[in-house]
Amino acid sequence: MQHGLNIRQDGALDFLSLGALVHRLDPGIIPFRKATECQIHVSGGEFNVAANLADCFRMRTGVVTAMADYPIGDLIAERVRAVGVRPFYKHFKHDGVHGPNMATVYSDRGQGVRAPVVFYNRCNEAAAQLKPGDFDWKSILAGGVRWFHSGGIFAALSPATAEVIIEGMQAAKAAGAILSFDLNYRAKLWNISGGHERAVEVLDRIVKNVDVLVGNEEDLQMGLGIKGPKVESKSKLDPSAFIGMIDWVVKKHPQVKIVATTLREVHSTNRHSWSAVAWINGKTHVAPTCELDVLDRVGGGDGFAAGFFFGLLSGESAEEAVKLGWAHGALLTTFPGDTTMATVEQVRAFAKGGSARIQR
Repeated sequence: MQHGLNIRQDGALDFLSLGALVHRLDPGIIPFRKATECQIHVSGGEFNVAANLADCFRMRTGVVTAMADYPIGDLIAERVRAVGVRPFYKHFKHDGVHGPNMATVYSDRGQGVRAPVVFYNRCNEAAAQLKPGDFDWKSILAGGVRWFHSGGIFAALSPATAEVIIEGMQAAKAAGAILSFDLNYRAKLWNISGGHERAVEVLDRIVKNVDVLVGNEEDLQMGLGIKGPKVESKSKLDPSAFIGMIDWVVKKHPQVKIVATTLREVHSTNRHSWSAVAWINGKTHVAPTCELDVLDRVGGGDGFAAGFFFGLLSGESAEEAVKLGWAHGALLTTFPGDTTMATVEQVRAFAKGGSARIQR
């Protein structure tokens, strides 16, 4: 086990995520103040990984989440079915006026020198009302789950959601699952949920359970309250600052076996240099660097996580797992929306150095 993880080989589900489902309104390159129409994407930082693993990598995945029973919930539930993710819902009755609601994310794509703009409506969100005891973990995990995942976005929604994560993680750990967590530090969310000090306290309690941690240098600093050494990075693609923080992370959380993140240098909204790095059981692995012509950057990090987790779940080498994550994250930015439209064959070909030559 060069990755240091004891991944079970059987289970009704290869992967189970816990988090909030949202719908994203996307007017494309038009800013919202001038928009006349939008595409609707179904998303969620935790759900996206399960969707990618099911749709691209053909794995058996599930999502544990809240569902409001009204037309927006119906739309979201249909998309969850379409990508092949098995849902475990706590249902909430919508009162026709106030909710509870399925959260809305508003995100245009920007263009050139104009950056994308993201804002939310998470008022009276169903997922924020989830609390310990809402899910029958014994039943959900009865068939066996190989990997359990959650993230910092869900943790920030309310005082109770972090407790749901810990409850789910402890049940999954007892059932033999690997536990992963994407720090996904969002200051806007934590600022209305107790601020930075509470974020550090909450995330510290969660990460004590975790085997695999996803997060960039800022996530590690802000989410875990780790200052780390002062390492000068030559560019955003230089992994030195990230690597320099690993000792601090492992000192605080010695049970963590893997820490991984993407590396991105943004030249313009539509042109990025892209790489990834992972510290795996004491060794550092850095992906190649490629130039991306970005259609929609939202979800690239979740795309990396899905490909990376797939490699680990499939018994690939540590180096190959990082490349698969890097390749899938890169491909995901070429599609509209937050989740994948790639095939596993395309991911493997790109990870091996494939090109954009036409396929006939």
